[in-house]
Amino acid sequence: MEILHALTALAQPTRMQVFRLLVGAGDDGLPAGAIAGRLALPPSTLSPALHQLQAAGLIIGRRAGRQVIYAADPLGVRAMLTGLHATCGVTQPLFSMSQGPHPMKNVLFLCTGNSARSILAEAILNREGIGRFRAFSAGSQPKGAVHPTALDLLARLNHPVDGLRSKSWDEFGTPDAPPLDFVFTVCDSAAAEECPFWPGQPITAHWGLPDPAAVQGNAAEQRVAFNETYRMLRARIMAFTSLPLATLDALSLRQRLQTIGQITDLAPS
Repeated sequence: MEILHALTALAQPTRMQVFRLLVGAGDDGLPAGAIAGRLALPPSTLSPALHQLQAAGLIIGRRAGRQVIYAADPLGVRAMLTGLHATCGVTQPLFSMSQGPHPMKNVLFLCTGNSARSILAEAILNREGIGRFRAFSAGSQPKGAVHPTALDLLARLNHPVDGLRSKSWDEFGTPDAPPLDFVFTVCDSAAAEECPFWPGQPITAHWGLPDPAAVQGNAAEQRVAFNETYRMLRARIMAFTSLPLATLDALSLRQRLQTIGQITDLAPS
């Protein structure tokens, strides 16, 4: 595999998104439909991206019934990095090749009804933290349905919405639930309630925001409230995904997370 060929394949944003997602998916990989859904990509855009990543030796595809499952090719990635080290004259590895990619971090967003704020946060992190974070949401007293204005907003912003649902936080307190690395409450009432035992002993923080569904007014005024909630959540999530998690001790990380919970807007560029 030529190093330049691999680097050229990764230099395009869509191909890099696909590659990052597949690295995070590990050996199990993902079918093309799941990749398209997670990244909100049409087939006409995804297909050439997959083809070029395969041609560069960075991903592989295997057939499973009628589907093709794509995964990062560890041999191709290793060859690219080894070649880079040799080309640049690096005698010490930049990282241990035996460790493989860092595992994805599981993040749970909580609010009482799990119909608006926590749903928005789940969708935002699953796109902004793709390949690094896997987001979920739940409620202490779930309403059983996602607020239609939340779904409309997410769809307009090209977030996948098919898998979003309002559900109880009890689903994440069972022994077979995904081990959680972080739990963030996004409403004050959920933060005040006694939470279940979370498998994985996650780090917790409170990121409280007003409930956009509680805004009184016409449909346009409610859409403004949801847009504002989305904007503030995205600002906090972008700050969270930028944290150097590997270098922060537990106390420093908790302090940074609490500070992020006070952010109300993206920093000016």
